[in-house]
Amino acid sequence: MKKLLFLFAAVSFMIACSGPRGMVKIEPNGNEAAPEDSLEYELIVMDPGFETWYMLQNTPARYRSQEYYEGWNQQYVSAWNYLATQPGRRSFFQTIMGYEPGEDYGFELNHKLFYYFQYVEQVLRIPILDHRPVGVVF
Repeated sequence: MKKLLFLFAAVSFMIACSGPRGMVKIEPNGNEAAPEDSLEYELIVMDPGFETWYMLQNTPARYRSQEYYEGWNQQYVSAWNYLATQPGRRSFFQTIMGYEPGEDYGFELNHKLFYYFQYVEQVLRIPILDHRPVGVVF
């Protein structure tokens, strides 16, 4: 009985200490004082390794257009949300991403979200899409 209790405590401790990987949140930034009713959005990534990797990327920030990033992000978010609903894949894809196709999130958020998907596929080696953007090399 003591061994079972110890095993349960050890497993609970390991689960509690593991960070929430794969969690991404897009939310309004709170700077809503603009007179033309514009919102700024902020991308919050709960993976500590992503920010360092993102800063070290050699690709210029304006390498692709916002429309390019939006197109790929729509595909990635759709695949991500599908995987989040699958019972066997939920361990990494914990949350559903709220990314609306008609919403203008701005260049910076779309660029960073696109690179987050590249980080998941290239660094963490977790496939999201069957096909990848052409010309994106890391």
